Amino acid sequence: MFQLTRRHLLTAAGAAAVAGLAGCSDDGGDTSTDDKRAGAMDGFKVGDQFKATEPVSFSIMMLSNQAYPYKADWPFFKELTARTNVTLESTAVPGSDYNQKRSVVVSAGDAPMIIPKTYHPDEEAFIAGGAILPVSDYVDLMPHFTEKVARWNLQPNLDGFKAQDGKYYLLPGLHENVWQDYTLGVRTDVMEKLGLTAPQTWDDLTGVLREMKKAHPDLYPLSDRWSTPPQPGANNLFGLLSTAYGTRAGWAWNPMEWDATAGKFVYSGAMDQYRQMLQYVNTLVKEGLLDPESFTQTDDIARQKFANGKSFMISVNAQTLVNEARKDIAKLPGAKVAKLILPVGPAGATLPGHNRLENGLMISKKALESKNFVAMMQFIDWLWYSDAGLMFSKWGIEGQTYTGKVDDGSFKLDPGIKWGGINPGAPKDLQVDYGFSNGVFAYGGSTNMLNSQFSEEEKAFQAEMNKRQIRPVAPPAPLTIEEREQVTLWDSALKDHVFQNTLKFALGQRPLAEWDAYVKELEGKNSTKYVDIVNKAYERYKKEHG
Repeated sequence: MFQLTRRHLLTAAGAAAVAGLAGCSDDGGDTSTDDKRAGAMDGFKVGDQFKATEPVSFSIMMLSNQAYPYKADWPFFKELTARTNVTLESTAVPGSDYNQKRSVVVSAGDAPMIIPKTYHPDEEAFIAGGAILPVSDYVDLMPHFTEKVARWNLQPNLDGFKAQDGKYYLLPGLHENVWQDYTLGVRTDVMEKLGLTAPQTWDDLTGVLREMKKAHPDLYPLSDRWSTPPQPGANNLFGLLSTAYGTRAGWAWNPMEWDATAGKFVYSGAMDQYRQMLQYVNTLVKEGLLDPESFTQTDDIARQKFANGKSFMISVNAQTLVNEARKDIAKLPGAKVAKLILPVGPAGATLPGHNRLENGLMISKKALESKNFVAMMQFIDWLWYSDAGLMFSKWGIEGQTYTGKVDDGSFKLDPGIKWGGINPGAPKDLQVDYGFSNGVFAYGGSTNMLNSQFSEEEKAFQAEMNKRQIRPVAPPAPLTIEEREQVTLWDSALKDHVFQNTLKFALGQRPLAEWDAYVKELEGKNSTKYVDIVNKAYERYKKEHG
């Protein structure tokens, strides 16, 4: 459902939300759209159903998901046109090729008008070339977006998307609250048999693994998945642990981490918290509690081990728990698997605040040439940011694919349609057969919307996660083009060195006694200069923008 992919450090202090979203260019440039209102609604406001005043069409880059390949005749598109008078001209691209194809067409100036499924900071690569719009100049055309940003206090997060010019170039999906989906799945029947209780801390988890190992000395209790390069492997496990220790690793990797106590950025891979995290992982490996192949094996192999009873823990999210893990162990007599409440580490019962923004949309610069530009921005605002648009893209058509409302808990998916863990035996699939709940359109939204997709089991998990304290996001530190070019030259070599040594330290191929030497190696690859540039950018932005 979700990838925990690269998201930059975001921001700290709040700002006046609507004022910060003003639709005029910060540099005084002309952003007038008076001659681009063909098809646009007059007085479009929060709660309005967008419907173009004349038939319009907008081109869009469409990621075709392997789990539900793109179909031009999905009911989603027919109903969308009926409601909005908009026809989407889709360029479908397989998910495996999407990022590369996007880079090629955007850089060449051939991109469709709407470019979804972009994860910050990927958009930064296209700013200097002028191929994408500074969307912050035009959000005054988007009442639902601006209202949610203000009501949910998301301006500090958006500030972290800003470039050095004070503008942002990506319209992200907006979450009302932090959502922690990924954790570890555990064979609860094995825990029950051994008389074990659910671990509250990562140290408790070590104790559970030791008891499992004692009872089953011939296997590794934890054998993990999601080791896709270029991360060091076991990317979800490292992401979870880095959250617990207060650093960044695996899927949560970011070279810079904000040290709130010191009031400056530091290099994540050189933090003492990073070393402590590696010490923890190395202990698991050394004691035979964590399968060393967790860092290199394919998902299929990790799943096979879990399915065959050769391991008892594996990374999961809400969907993979139901769609994969439970199906995988179905042939094991009495086998049961459930999500673990995310264990607590040295950073306390906290969650990072930066994941309230989702992947989002870039807008091609050529879209501004269209006489329908304002209508397009209103359409985007309705489909991706209005409650009605989010409900439509997520669940479809009331009375046909669902009944009830998410806000009062009366929502029910039609019993003949399945999605995730809902109605698993139904003949029709909401994504495959209808085109709803498509990751191109359906993400973000209110907590009630989020909860509507969950089983009672998952709601209980989320209720526990919602008790965690949310850490403030980091302040913005946007780089100039020249600075970005410089740190890009350093970043690749630094990242490679961090990832290679993360694996070596974890596996015990390099002793942690050499940690200081490793930090010196990073300094030799310009980590200190990198940090200095980012902190300079932070101070500059604070001085110029407050």
